[in-house]
Amino acid sequence: MARIFDVIEYADEMRDHIVKRFPESGHGDFRIGSQVIVRESQTAVFFRDGQALDVFGPGRHTIATANIPKIIDFIGKAFNDRTPFPAEVYFVSMREFVDRKWGTPQPIIVQNPGMGLGVALLQGFGTYSYSVADPQQFVTQIVGAMGAYRTSDIEDRLKSVLLSDITDLLGETAAKHSVVELIGLVNEMSAGVRAKAQDHFTSLGLILKSFIISNIKPSDKSAEELRAMGMLDMNVYTQLQAADAIRDAAQNPSGGAGLTAGIGAGMGVGNVLQQSLSGMTGAQGQQQAAAGGAAAGAMPDVMTPGEAAGFLKVSAEDVVAAIEAGDLKARKLGNAYRISKKALEDFLGG
Repeated sequence: MARIFDVIEYADEMRDHIVKRFPESGHGDFRIGSQVIVRESQTAVFFRDGQALDVFGPGRHTIATANIPKIIDFIGKAFNDRTPFPAEVYFVSMREFVDRKWGTPQPIIVQNPGMGLGVALLQGFGTYSYSVADPQQFVTQIVGAMGAYRTSDIEDRLKSVLLSDITDLLGETAAKHSVVELIGLVNEMSAGVRAKAQDHFTSLGLILKSFIISNIKPSDKSAEELRAMGMLDMNVYTQLQAADAIRDAAQNPSGGAGLTAGIGAGMGVGNVLQQSLSGMTGAQGQQQAAAGGAAAGAMPDVMTPGEAAGFLKVSAEDVVAAIEAGDLKARKLGNAYRISKKALEDFLGG
């Protein structure tokens, strides 16, 4: 029996597909009177001779091509059984693709003047959603002749745009707010990223429906990991090493030589840190150096472990452990230790 017309439809819910082409490959030879059935949340884009001719919304549509039933069977013989009037239908999902995940694969460095190292390393994550706004533009510009186009085919590109915009916005916001304040501005920054990214989505025939920053937090990556990733220059790396050494020494529960080695390493790197800070921050570094000099000038000639601990920024137990390990010279009077100013200065000098 001769084929008179076709019924063209795609009944799948298209949860992971944005576009489905009919036929998936090659050219269709749909006849006059062929029916295109478009379901709710779909749009169909009709192409003939490589050009988008019409866009069909939900419902039943009758298409007209130059392929006249029966007669085209004879004409097709002259074209090696290929239709001389090729046509394709692209079914485009118009549903909103929700709860798409995004996150910062590497920490974002922002300025944090007046606090800590003067910089902060932040990581964030959240969700976004999008949908097709212009089916013809999306098919023509992005999909091309592909038989199917999934959400995974474009979402790496979309996340790259979003991460670029959030990095840019974090830099702008950090220039006006401290990092502590910035972490509390997630709603404002979410709206800002959505506004920044909208033009790029529009150029693809899409619309960014929502962008949510669920959380922004300081990075938990170590200085070594960050340096290996090329995220830190030598100055910042040296500063983080100093901070890590002091922190590890203070947290060491065993005390003894391991503890005092940590304190000594922290103080040694601290000297390098002070030099790098004075070169990086200018007047701020000079003020810090002046404050350190004033503290040194106020150091008494003889100190208890508790007083020495105040200058070292550690606990009195850490100082006693350093004395007992032989790293810090002191006199024992009865059950109490006394430390001379010179002995403490020698210890600090390494």
